[in-house]
Amino acid sequence: MKKALLVGVNIDNENNYDEYFKELKGLAKALDFKIEGTIEQNLKTPNKKYYIGPGKLEELKLFASMHTVDIIIFNNELSPLQNKNLEDELKIEVIDRTLLILNIFAQRAKTKEAKLQVEVARLNYLLPRLVVTNQDYEQQQGGSAHNRGAGEKQIDIDKRILRNKIVSLEKELDQLEKNRQNQRKRRDKNNIPLVCLCGYTNAGKSTLLNAMLEEYSVEDKKQVFTKDMLFATLDTQTRYIKFKDNKAILLSDTVGFISKLPHYLIRAFRSTLEEIVNADLIVLVSDLSNTEFINQIDITLETLNEIGVNPDTPILYVFNKADKVGLATIKTDDDRIFISAKNRLNLYLLEKKIKEKVFKDWVRCKLYIPFEDSSIFYYLKQNATIISSKQKDDGMMVEVELSPSDYPRLSEYIWLSNEDC
Repeated sequence: MKKALLVGVNIDNENNYDEYFKELKGLAKALDFKIEGTIEQNLKTPNKKYYIGPGKLEELKLFASMHTVDIIIFNNELSPLQNKNLEDELKIEVIDRTLLILNIFAQRAKTKEAKLQVEVARLNYLLPRLVVTNQDYEQQQGGSAHNRGAGEKQIDIDKRILRNKIVSLEKELDQLEKNRQNQRKRRDKNNIPLVCLCGYTNAGKSTLLNAMLEEYSVEDKKQVFTKDMLFATLDTQTRYIKFKDNKAILLSDTVGFISKLPHYLIRAFRSTLEEIVNADLIVLVSDLSNTEFINQIDITLETLNEIGVNPDTPILYVFNKADKVGLATIKTDDDRIFISAKNRLNLYLLEKKIKEKVFKDWVRCKLYIPFEDSSIFYYLKQNATIISSKQKDDGMMVEVELSPSDYPRLSEYIWLSNEDC
């Protein structure tokens, strides 16, 4: 297990600095680093050469000489020059928060798409950080013996290779995105609403998806991986859920957000995050037991805006882990629900609120189905919400809720009389 020293620099009394530094510890542990110590500093502006001040640099050297430290992790993004200068001075590997998150994503990526996305993000991060050393300063000679051009520097060759690799990977991602778009078109034809779980990492989104599967799904009970750690899952997982009243949704669990989420990752994961952009309803899950949950909600909303979510997309705020804070009475209102996904607390309220949001266009009406059209009645039993039914002399009187697509197709059976079912 590698031993890490964490360095936090509070620039100009940054809001929520303590929470961000606490997150850094969680990120380091997510990569199985053993935290050997922490060093912090308050600065008005970062030092251009080392990010930290010269006195704090000497403190880092002293700590590293007295302890066995394999890596030093900064809570702030370092410039390529700062990173190089620190490693030259400390003689130890130095990384920043951005690269730490990229390394976590690289370790956790399972599907081909996720691996490609992480690699694109990593290469975009490395591109400006190619360090020129020794012979790399020498120019490659070109041309004939009588007319040799200046040629290219090795650093330029390396950058071109990296750029070409990024272009190649992005083409692969574009093809995967076309496949995803075709899947969306097929899904749209089925008129099944898409509900996306999103929120801060480790808020309990995957646990909630598993709870919904156990509670409601008959056809698809395949569980998703869960663990009490940051970024336990990266790949978007979508499950088909059909409620007892025949209303069905596609429920997607998306990658979690975090403060200072690298822009490289947001850009690289654009196709995955488009599930949220195309959602009929966003269920924003937050960890009520975390004292910073309000700030985490703000960060999530900022990220949703950054990836291009339509501001008119309805958002249902779900406060998870309510049992941990000892709420004696669980209260709810139009857009806020308090639940415990782990203990299956108030899932029925979540179901109710989801239905209110995504099935508001369903039409309640009465139908009269003659016995000779009994196949229609069986169709309704599988695809509509039957509120009541009564057998008549030559048919069935049914009060139902129909989807917007079924209502016009079944309009010939609509019963306009005031007679009750």
